[in-house]
Amino acid sequence: MYKRLIILSAIILAALCGLAWLGYHSIGIWAAGMEGTRLGEFAAVAEQVRQDINRKLDEFIAVEQSRPYTEYQNYYVPDNTVAGQRQMPVLRSPLAGTLGQGLAYGQFQINPSGGIITPNDEIRAVSDSDQAGDLLAQVDLNIKNVRDNLLPALSSIEASSLKMGSGVKEDTQLKEQQVYKLVQAAANEDGQKQVAQGKAPQGFRGKNFSIESFQNPDQQAQVINRSRAVVQQDYASNSLQQGVMNQTTEENAQIRVQESAKASQPQAPVVDALAVAPVRTQPEQPPRSVDSPISDAQMALSQEYADQMMQTQVETIKEEPDMVQVRIEPFVPLKVPCREGENSVFGGQIFMLRHVQIEDKHFVQGFQLNETELIKEVEESAQQFMRDGMGFELAEKANGNSAYTAILDFGFGKLILNLLETDPHRIARKISGMRTWYFSIITVVLLAVTLGLTSLWHNTQAQLRLARKKDDFISAVSHELRTPLTSIRMYAEMLEKNWVKSKDKAADYYKNMRQESERLSRLIENVLDFSRIQRGRKRYNFSLGDINKSVAGVVEMMRPYAAQNGFEIRTQFGEIGQSAFDPDAVTQIVVNLLDNAVKYARNAEDKTIIARTKTDREFTIIEVEDHGPGVPHRQRKKIFEEFYRIGAESTRETTGTGLGLALVRRFAQAHNGFVEIINARPKGAIFRVALAARA
Repeated sequence: MYKRLIILSAIILAALCGLAWLGYHSIGIWAAGMEGTRLGEFAAVAEQVRQDINRKLDEFIAVEQSRPYTEYQNYYVPDNTVAGQRQMPVLRSPLAGTLGQGLAYGQFQINPSGGIITPNDEIRAVSDSDQAGDLLAQVDLNIKNVRDNLLPALSSIEASSLKMGSGVKEDTQLKEQQVYKLVQAAANEDGQKQVAQGKAPQGFRGKNFSIESFQNPDQQAQVINRSRAVVQQDYASNSLQQGVMNQTTEENAQIRVQESAKASQPQAPVVDALAVAPVRTQPEQPPRSVDSPISDAQMALSQEYADQMMQTQVETIKEEPDMVQVRIEPFVPLKVPCREGENSVFGGQIFMLRHVQIEDKHFVQGFQLNETELIKEVEESAQQFMRDGMGFELAEKANGNSAYTAILDFGFGKLILNLLETDPHRIARKISGMRTWYFSIITVVLLAVTLGLTSLWHNTQAQLRLARKKDDFISAVSHELRTPLTSIRMYAEMLEKNWVKSKDKAADYYKNMRQESERLSRLIENVLDFSRIQRGRKRYNFSLGDINKSVAGVVEMMRPYAAQNGFEIRTQFGEIGQSAFDPDAVTQIVVNLLDNAVKYARNAEDKTIIARTKTDREFTIIEVEDHGPGVPHRQRKKIFEEFYRIGAESTRETTGTGLGLALVRRFAQAHNGFVEIINARPKGAIFRVALAARA
């Protein structure tokens, strides 16, 4: 039995240790998965930001690409104008009056002759700076920026054949798609430099996110047809405006720039306050209102030029078709490196350029990408998709402390979006909490298993003890039954064979036979009562009666048995009224207590047994007092257990089955009472049985 229990315990503990190890290993895997999931969330946010930026830039590029090329000029003739009119309507560009159009800043057009015109050229022709204000100085700075930075950048590329004024060969012309090829090559070269120079910081976790809006070479060119007369009127009107602009004095231009520099900084994010280059000195023109489409002097010159153009058109109409094909290429980015004192996250100014071809005339139109607005759009997109516990920062390089780094590659440069954990210890706390829960559960399970094994061990021992007690009970019952039966048989044979001649002797034999029969009856009754109690079939018959009378009857029945063993039974009855009790149970209680006193106090010097009754408010009390060795304190509860007997069965001198006192306790409990042992004076034990008083 113990061997099997030890093997079972070892198997259970080994399985528990294995489960504990697997659980701890699983927490490690869960922690890694949690970190990976969080990293995936950052990557998903970065992808959402990329898609949102792509969407915004696609919409922006689509708007700018669909913008008519005539809006980049100061004046234009509407498309619905009837060709052949002597005087065609000329309108100002809708872009006039401001330099910023979302991400676009300072739209301009570079003519084949190298001249630069803008939608705000009429404002530049006004000599009164009070009317134009800061806008006039910003327009001058924008044109100077294009002339001083963009034109040299285009001219420095050997692959180009751009005719951009005195800085370029006079016999060259702007050819179709050369700008696109030129800019694309420059962007690729710049990107390779960034990859070569950039080094990922230690612990870098991130990815390049390509923004394709500026890198789509598959965009189709727009081809539109316009009336030749309308196109020629557009060209004549803006050529006239360019001539009027050249009459602006050097002193007025310098005054505008100086006043603007004092008032505010330029709107373009990477254009510093630069002085306008000197221009040819011309007689100052009278001031005009910037709100009027064209001044009277301009209108007269424009009309004269238009009449000349109309005459030329009439002379050549038989040789040239009425419609002119206009081809507009898609926008491509070009980065102009920063100069000393300039600052840009992309390392230079970004210009969006497109090629416009009208027959043999080639133009370059474009604008500067507003870096400040672009960064603002990126921040708004990032803020929109941030999840719980996330933050971000835009920087020029990766942050080694960031949770994830998204490198937004626009083709002409990169913008670093560092995604941050606002609570860096959040995952660590969750993992620590999970480990705490795990160890708590393991501790509880270990305690439960330990208690279970301990309980199993105790139950096994109890079963073994019970088995031993049953064996002892069977042995005791066999002995207890054999002894009175042997005596009865011996006396019966002697009387049957008439071996007893004396009547007194025969009377003693009959008396002994009766006593042994009573002893046998008590033994059998105890066994039967215990069996009925164990199976729940014991029935009690409570009735009103005098408990003193019942106890006295039992004492009289037990006197001969006690006297045979040298004991004297005395009685001390208290005044107890009528109460309800089971007479058979009370009889069994008193018989077992007196029999127990006779068996265990046989070696006492004082062989007096006292049976007494008394009462209190709640209980009727029956006591049996002897003056034997008493009961050890540690065994006072055990002796009321079934089959328990003091000492080993093989060395025990007293007889009995171990059921008497167990039945006494059961009967007391059936009367809602209890049983206890008290020390007697000077020595001995008092067995007290309390029965609940019932009226």
